[in-house]
Amino acid sequence: MNKISVFIPVLNEEDKIANALESVAWADEIVVVDTGCTDRTVDIAQQYNCRIERLTFTGFGNLRNASVSLCKHDWILSIDADERVTPELKEEISAVLADDEALETYFIPRRNFFMGRWIKHCGWYPDYCQPKLFRKGALTYHDDAVHEGFDIHGRLGYLKSDVLHYSFRDLSQIIAKMDRYSSLGAQKMAEQGKKTSMASALLHGIGAFLRIYVLKRGFLDGWAGFVIALGNFEGTFYRYAKLALRQHPEKD
Repeated sequence: MNKISVFIPVLNEEDKIANALESVAWADEIVVVDTGCTDRTVDIAQQYNCRIERLTFTGFGNLRNASVSLCKHDWILSIDADERVTPELKEEISAVLADDEALETYFIPRRNFFMGRWIKHCGWYPDYCQPKLFRKGALTYHDDAVHEGFDIHGRLGYLKSDVLHYSFRDLSQIIAKMDRYSSLGAQKMAEQGKKTSMASALLHGIGAFLRIYVLKRGFLDGWAGFVIALGNFEGTFYRYAKLALRQHPEKD
């Protein structure tokens, strides 16, 4: 059977990292990539059979490419600290590793949980965000600061078993992530030469809310769906608003 490396980028994940590591304890190698933790994340990770590597964060695309280069084995599984590999997914991955005719890259469906429930709408399921299982060299991430794209080199397949995703502990984490990602998103758009205004920021925010809540039927997920849609409004609005303020700074 082929051997597999798992890499997990972390930034202050002390409440999540142990469960993530336990879910991949079967892997041949686990690489925890510390991007500047100031809590107990690294101390907790050191209690498990993993290797700690430290990288300076310069964007998610660069971080993932650098993390892949740190892995020793031919197969790689990418998960985040808030994700869990189920026993069913482990068995499916093992079957791929044992198959000499396996494809080069695989999407894995994510089952997202929020406010104590599995979110089945809002565009959150099956949530094939990126290929998570791939042969080394078969996937290259774009050097985007956030929401990084990727290039696939070879054949692409889909696994059936879910990876579980517990993205937010509470509303404070949503607000903190929205602030960080909207800043990175504004930076990305600035690098792409995009122009905007505060009026455009508002329209994009409203559009994001309607897309999640109405078109993607977030209303069927109850209050959780409303909060997700509202969070998308805020994240989108602030991303464009931050770009607008870069381009048209207020003067005293």
